[in-house]
Amino acid sequence: MIIFPNAKINIGLHVVERRPDGYHNLETIFYPIKLKDALEIIAAEEFSFESSGIDIPGRTEDNLCVKGYQLLKKDFDLSPIKIHLHKHIPIGAGLGGGSADAAFFIRLLNQFFSLGLTDELMMDYARKLGADCAFFIKNSPVYAFDKGDEFEPIKLDLSAYTIVLIMPPVHVSTAEAYSGVKPSPVKISLMELIQNPIADWKKHIKNDFEETIFKHHPVIRGVKASLYEAGAIYASMSGSGASVFGIFEKMPDLSHLENDNRIFYV
Repeated sequence: MIIFPNAKINIGLHVVERRPDGYHNLETIFYPIKLKDALEIIAAEEFSFESSGIDIPGRTEDNLCVKGYQLLKKDFDLSPIKIHLHKHIPIGAGLGGGSADAAFFIRLLNQFFSLGLTDELMMDYARKLGADCAFFIKNSPVYAFDKGDEFEPIKLDLSAYTIVLIMPPVHVSTAEAYSGVKPSPVKISLMELIQNPIADWKKHIKNDFEETIFKHHPVIRGVKASLYEAGAIYASMSGSGASVFGIFEKMPDLSHLENDNRIFYV
């Protein structure tokens, strides 16, 4: 059985406050995009995990799909399976690729083993694997708050536009992104700002991570500037970076950016 986990972009991101547990409360808009991995499971004599495509750093046992299997195995009698993940979504890009793999894997296990889990129960399991994992269970646009794991549905449809995603040859860790951010209360919520015309987003919707990350990685700042020069209505770094997306009314010419960057039309 196979499934295709998709990425997301963040439209705006405000770090509101530091929590007593060491995490941060934030607000952002999660919007799913058509950039996908491929994830397959088959019955096997013993449990195993393998991957192809983009190299996945770290130990196999730390992969969120492996952790997801162990998590559900505590509550259900799961027989051994073989997992194959083909990684296409860039890593360290602020696109939620690992979280998507984890959430879609839970959905896949639910189907494969006929567990009968509701969306709400699958979201509860997903939250145990990562702050934004639960988003990918329902996988539709939301206003996200608290740690980024609580959601309110929003009406947002960008299908009439061209979204271009650019991944420069840079990796930004979550720790680096948070190191330069000073949390501050929100004056006007993104829930309200997102209702404005897209042409107004540039003036009002910001990503708090950009200021620090642009200082350390000017190439990312340059990518954003290039998207606006090419005619983007709105451009922003996604999440904690390093990818940058632009929303266009028509297909742009970005050939001058192709040599040094990976470009996705999503």
